[in-house]
Amino acid sequence: MITLAYILSGVSLLMGVLFLIHLKSPQGWILLLPKLIAGALSPIWAIMGAVGAIIGCVYQALWAIPMGVLGAGMMIWYVWQCTLDHNGFEKAFGAGWSDQTPPEGAEHMVKKRWTWFLKMKASPKPSWERDIPFWTIPGTERELLCDVWRPANGNVSGLTLVFFHGGAWYIGDKDLLTRPFFRHLTAQGHTVMDVSYRLCPEVDIYGMIGDVKRAIAWMKANASRYGVNPEKIVLGGGSAGGHLALLAAYTPQHPELTPEDIKGADQSVCGVLSYYGPTDLLASYSHMNQKQMVDLPPVPIGPDSTKNMRDAGRLDILLGGHPQNALYTYQLASPITHVHPGCPPTLLIQGNQDLVTSPDATSALHTKLVESGVPSINLIFPWTAHAFDVLFPQINPPAQSALYDVDRFLGVLLNKD
Repeated sequence: MITLAYILSGVSLLMGVLFLIHLKSPQGWILLLPKLIAGALSPIWAIMGAVGAIIGCVYQALWAIPMGVLGAGMMIWYVWQCTLDHNGFEKAFGAGWSDQTPPEGAEHMVKKRWTWFLKMKASPKPSWERDIPFWTIPGTERELLCDVWRPANGNVSGLTLVFFHGGAWYIGDKDLLTRPFFRHLTAQGHTVMDVSYRLCPEVDIYGMIGDVKRAIAWMKANASRYGVNPEKIVLGGGSAGGHLALLAAYTPQHPELTPEDIKGADQSVCGVLSYYGPTDLLASYSHMNQKQMVDLPPVPIGPDSTKNMRDAGRLDILLGGHPQNALYTYQLASPITHVHPGCPPTLLIQGNQDLVTSPDATSALHTKLVESGVPSINLIFPWTAHAFDVLFPQINPPAQSALYDVDRFLGVLLNKD
């Protein structure tokens, strides 16, 4: 039992120590997975620490007692801080914001910011239409595809979330660890369009944002087919997808960021939500220490280029160079550059130890939106890393807390004029 006490207390304390390690690119990727596990399973580590300390008391394992108490205390603090209520919605939408949430679908919203095991209320199986083409690349037979998730029995709210996957602009695809999330949203009556866009180095930022905007225009043109309101389209995404969602939401009809084939088509949206999407690419360049890549050989842009995990996140390829020779493109591709009073309401979600997306840059975007009169909510979790929501969402405190806010953000937008 003494050995068990030390194991339980030691593991709990070790997981707590991971919280204190502030990861930095590129070496920080080595510890990202352990850090994600530490946060996602923090309630379990808290129990282990407490049990280890109790066993230590009973069997005189003296060092197990402080180790377990400290480990459990760090985990309890983390859960508490990640699930605190905040006044972001009141600041963004006014004192009566909760009255704007429609009763329809509310029973399927997350009821608490955190529970020991999140059991999403069962609902009829949604309709899932896979591999629907939304654009064909000119001169080829290649189609860009999307999946459309629709509420069961036609009980649509009218709101559509157009979602863009993460993957550092270089990897990933639609249907990437999102099925529980999309089922949860369709249970509330929302429709989801899950988009597959071209990646770098096949295309640069101009081709990528063009695909994103084509997806928006396609959903608007097909709104009646899915029984949704074309004025109730919300953009969303994680990491690179969050960046693209923000950029598209803030730049409808921008002459340099809108492809010729959809100029004139309506690309406006009623809201945008971003899970740890970069907001300022100059800040991201510095935050990810990309100056280390200056001497790496260039990778050509084009349809014959091969995707390479080694190059994931390289802004110099995506944007046509490093800041010293492509400053304008870095600024043009940064959502913070395009803030104006007409931007849609925005929900920003990330951890303060994100090794990809600068929390300071995200806060700067939030401040700029608020100063421009745009409703904005900035949810930043302490001791939390990039992609914090991908593991064990049923018990994960920051993932549940973020979902709580997403539910209410979409509910407010549904009823907002």
